[in-house]
Amino acid sequence: MKIRRVLKWGFLTVIAVLGIWTFVTYWTSTNDCDVKSSPVHPMKAIRYCEYGSPDDVLKVDEIEKPIPNANQLLVKVRAASVNPLDLSTRGQWLVRLIKGLRKPRETRLGIDYAGTVEAVGKDVTQFKPGDDVFGGKAGAFAEYICVPPDRAVALKPSNVTFEQAAAVPIAAITALQGLRDKGKVQPGQKVLINGASGGVGTFAVQIAKSFGAEVTAVCSTRNVELVRSIGADHVIDYTKKDFTRTEQHYDLIYDIVNNHSFSERRQILTPNGICVMAGLGGSGLHEGVWGRVGGELNSIVRSLFVHQKFVIYLARLNNQDLKVLADLMQSGKINPVIDRTYKLSETPAALKYLEQGHANGKVVITVD
Repeated sequence: MKIRRVLKWGFLTVIAVLGIWTFVTYWTSTNDCDVKSSPVHPMKAIRYCEYGSPDDVLKVDEIEKPIPNANQLLVKVRAASVNPLDLSTRGQWLVRLIKGLRKPRETRLGIDYAGTVEAVGKDVTQFKPGDDVFGGKAGAFAEYICVPPDRAVALKPSNVTFEQAAAVPIAAITALQGLRDKGKVQPGQKVLINGASGGVGTFAVQIAKSFGAEVTAVCSTRNVELVRSIGADHVIDYTKKDFTRTEQHYDLIYDIVNNHSFSERRQILTPNGICVMAGLGGSGLHEGVWGRVGGELNSIVRSLFVHQKFVIYLARLNNQDLKVLADLMQSGKINPVIDRTYKLSETPAALKYLEQGHANGKVVITVD
């Protein structure tokens, strides 16, 4: 009886502590929007001070233009692109646990960018003013950003526009690392890409082809010609045919949609084939995402007992892979696909379009 009483009070104590922590954390969560100041050297940037719909919370604000330290580049942003990560404005519960319960701690949005180096710190030797660059840096939906030269920045190829270069970083690196590092793609292999017409998918088709693979792309009827135009050898229209109901077998399935079961995908893999599961369906923490996460984890566990492997991964932005992608663009093996372009002031509309989940290729924001 005494043990039960101790366990009961211990449980109640834990609940009370968690409740107090949640209450304090919620009401003390704040951000720089609470500090009112007039910038001396103003620049425009997209910010959100509260959680909510992009239309309601995203604003073009004037904030202080950054000054590069000794080991940074000051980049004048010419274009940026939107990603599912930018849909965190709605403040789903997992987002709030990471970014702040009541308000987002970090009010800036955007990662992918392309622009021109305006100034460099005294210790920077890799870049110089006037260089055109592209890469990934938090807060990219702005006129200027400061970037460390050794983290996710590379020279922009001369044969692509700023808009095209801005479309590359997250989506193309996700495809590259999934196919090359997790999928171990090899020349002559048969590769199937499920979700071939989206931001990651259009890069995956072209990257798989650059490795010498025979690519089958899965997309809807309206995107069949698009994926053929970027190099797909075969196209399956999922509105007319289920790609898992075929006699064809694949060495590698690169699955961005993850809308089929472990058994369905396993039956079309070769005996030692690999299924790389990339992403959560293309539009961030959308309805049904946790069911897909559960399905992915189930597939990973079940693949421990068979020869075929099912893997997931998190892509990592880095200079080396950006240079690989720059070389592929320079050689013409990768041509970024851009669906729509918006102005900086139209960022809410760009995010709402991405959220619908029907973008063909990337959605890009131009910064005047």
